[in-house]
Amino acid sequence: MIDALCDSDRPESITVWKRSATVHTLLRELGEETIPVTREGLDTVPGKTREHLRALLQHHRLLPQRDVYLRRFEQWITAKLDGLPDEVRQPVQHFATWHHATFPTNIFDDGDTGTSISLGAHLTDVSEPFASRVRVHLAARPDLRTGAGPESSWLFSSTLADRHLHPNSVMDRLRDLGINLLGARHRAIGELVLGCPPSLVAEILGYSTQVAFLHASKAAEPSAGYAGRSVRSP
Repeated sequence: MIDALCDSDRPESITVWKRSATVHTLLRELGEETIPVTREGLDTVPGKTREHLRALLQHHRLLPQRDVYLRRFEQWITAKLDGLPDEVRQPVQHFATWHHATFPTNIFDDGDTGTSISLGAHLTDVSEPFASRVRVHLAARPDLRTGAGPESSWLFSSTLADRHLHPNSVMDRLRDLGINLLGARHRAIGELVLGCPPSLVAEILGYSTQVAFLHASKAAEPSAGYAGRSVRSP
């Protein structure tokens, strides 16, 4: 951990971070093993300092990886379902666990074979001209001075070491650019259900089949209208 902090390309940032009394106390207690250097040990420490240190430890393989957002969701859904009848709690818990545990990741791979992006279990090749734009973005990613450095595998990196940007941050930035997120989502789903079976799209994206078929019906309306038109002579 000392080597990782000393290897930062901006040591002044590490120095400022360590000046915090909270950080100093936490590092000392971890060094003295008053707090075990484990997931459970860090879970007993409140505040953002814990999460930043956890991210550093996970990135440098000093702690096992754990999706912090998934962990928070699991705690939230458990609290929400507490006290509900089993016939209500069990199906909701099953769906929530399945849907969020299988949510796709977003990792890049710029290897010898070209540029690829992982949006799930498999890598997807990125062709030109988009591949060159991705490489430009990778070289100029912000928030890489938090311990992960330029070797971070995330396309959109967070201020925490080797974590992806929070979805809410992405949402806010897109809205600031004037992008209609709901309209873009509906348009994208409409295109997908025209090229794939709606039931398959529903399964992949976590939508109900009824919603997917509704999108398919709406997306097909313009084409159906053209088929029913006739040309009138002047």
